[in-house]
Amino acid sequence: MNSLKILIIEDEIITATDLKETLEKYNHKIIAIAKNYAEAILAIDKLIPDLMIIDIRLRNSSFDGIETAQEIIKEYHIPFVFLTAHSEAQTFERAKALNPSAYLLKPFRHRELAFQIELAYNHYMANKKLDNNPIKADNIFLPLEKGHQKIVKEDVLFLKAEGAYVNVYVKNQKSPFLFSMNLGYLTQYFTTPNFYQISRSYLINLDYLNRFDTENIYLNEYEGKIPLPQNRRSELVKKLAVIKTP
Repeated sequence: MNSLKILIIEDEIITATDLKETLEKYNHKIIAIAKNYAEAILAIDKLIPDLMIIDIRLRNSSFDGIETAQEIIKEYHIPFVFLTAHSEAQTFERAKALNPSAYLLKPFRHRELAFQIELAYNHYMANKKLDNNPIKADNIFLPLEKGHQKIVKEDVLFLKAEGAYVNVYVKNQKSPFLFSMNLGYLTQYFTTPNFYQISRSYLINLDYLNRFDTENIYLNEYEGKIPLPQNRRSELVKKLAVIKTP
């Protein structure tokens, strides 16, 4: 089986532990167990998972599981699976509207859970390749001023979230292009290894990375600096050929 980085969003500790132990037996890595939306965001800011398992009924939380998924996918393009003990039609219709990769019912069988998780992820990746041709294209056209602006992916320095908008900084352009869409949606078209989401607000092109220190990132072709979150620095270092002082 493919080894996946998985975030569990579940407020029942017994169920969460059972999920963790089951999935680890199948070589998956559980990056965190979150009891609510706030804890989930903290976990994602440290390490973006390959997939999320989300319980629909979250007690003592301002958001239920469906609302939690809805908020997360506004900023991150992460596949997710709903897990719930409730199968009423109204809940299912709410969940279905978010296009989850799967909808699993409790109590779950351990081996079946592992199979369903891998199938859900593979199904997500297959549909991603088939349905979103711009993901594989070298050039994309984004809606701008009643038309469409050509963006050459290899020329993109970084993307910066501005609320419901995204600034796309491109080399040899004095000003960024401003598109009316959120960063979570746009990142699905920048999936090659050189693009890395350093925070909730920035997706950077590592090909232009010139320098970084404890607080900031500096890119070629860009005179400013990009803040480097402390909780993401170690992950960034792993992606680079960094030589440390002996």
